[in-house]
Amino acid sequence: MTDQAPKKRIAIFGSTGSIGTQALDVIRANPGMFEVEILTAQTNDELLITQAMEFRPNAVVIGDHARYEKVKSALASTDIKVFAGESALEEVADFDTYDMMLAGIVGFAGLKPTLRAVEKGRAVGLANKETLVVAGDIVMQTAIEKRAPIIPVDSEHSAIFQCLVGEVRNPIEKIILTASGGPFLGKKPNYLVNVKREHALQHPNWSMGAKISIDSATLMNKGLEMIEAKWLFNLRPDQIQVVIHPQSIIHSMVQFEDGSIKAQMGLPDMKLPIQYAMAFPARVKNDFPRFSFRRYPSLTFEEPDVKTFRNLQLATEALNMGGNMPCILNAANEIAVWAFLRNRIGFLDMTAMVEKTMQKLPFIEKPDLQQYFDSDGEARNFAASLINL
Repeated sequence: MTDQAPKKRIAIFGSTGSIGTQALDVIRANPGMFEVEILTAQTNDELLITQAMEFRPNAVVIGDHARYEKVKSALASTDIKVFAGESALEEVADFDTYDMMLAGIVGFAGLKPTLRAVEKGRAVGLANKETLVVAGDIVMQTAIEKRAPIIPVDSEHSAIFQCLVGEVRNPIEKIILTASGGPFLGKKPNYLVNVKREHALQHPNWSMGAKISIDSATLMNKGLEMIEAKWLFNLRPDQIQVVIHPQSIIHSMVQFEDGSIKAQMGLPDMKLPIQYAMAFPARVKNDFPRFSFRRYPSLTFEEPDVKTFRNLQLATEALNMGGNMPCILNAANEIAVWAFLRNRIGFLDMTAMVEKTMQKLPFIEKPDLQQYFDSDGEARNFAASLINL
């Protein structure tokens, strides 16, 4: 008789979002492997309460202070600790009671708690790409010093990570990030100028939250992924290539110095990279749908149209500049997407806002953490000032 491995204790930051709910599906299907230690949400108190009652974590955080009493009252019959506010995210990230953080908070808001987990030497399943876009140098250096494993959850970076298993001594020549092209593949600016919120949210292959769906439609998501990949895999900008692959079956590729290319393939389903990150290094049996070559007789690839989808070009410029420019790019984009989702600006205006903000704000070649926070705030304020001009 063999001793069963102890359950891995998971802290899900952003448990009510797309990544968080799918992570809970994985945990629900593998109750002998995982248990929930922490759940956090920003405003979705109803779902947070439901999740907490089912999974009985040690602690929950509701970001919106105004919803604290409701959550606390609903969980009063349990021994679950209830916290509220942005500072509470860092507070619970500092706990010693979890083994892995699943960093699923969308946007810049995920940086502080994720960095705190890394400082504690905790493993991080990273679904929040903005953490590395904004402060990748600081986060990755801290991860090395604290020996905190960072396992990517983004499907593209998970694919690269999987391709690199067993290749530790083989240098990368380049990586190839695949992009579906989003719902407007092949469209030109005269079409895009009239695009509305509901059109941009309809991704052809993936089921995602609103922010990442808009980023995918503008190709900003792929630009952010390029910057994330630089830090995750210690690459130069010229080692990162993007190709459009409308079927979303090959999730990304690695080319080695001998010219050989390894690709990771599968149906577009975020549960697979989530499960892989949480169970790493094990591969866990599941009942997810399987890919069939018979159903996909052809896989196609093409160059991205960076003249029409200029966000990818702006992100490439930020990647090449380095310093605080990716931080500025990300902050301006978050404000632009916020405004577009509220019908305050048009689809093409998002790119214009990001470009103007990048041109306006001062460049800092080697920022410290406070300068990253300052750059983020200044970029948001300037981008917001452009709305409805």
